[in-house]
Amino acid sequence: MTKLKSGETAPVSGTYNIVNENGTMVGTVYVRKGDTMPPTQSEGDHFEI
Repeated sequence: MTKLKSGETAPVSGTYNIVNENGTMVGTVYVRKGDTMPPTQSEGDHFEI
């Protein structure tokens, strides 16, 4: 599983889960390949596809 932080480049197009530092999914976002991952609400959050 690939974990991405805000500001990194999306390796593939798709719906990414937003996961908090406790491992709980807190939302989703669609990002196209090559686009920059958007900001998250908390610094410890990351994206998983």
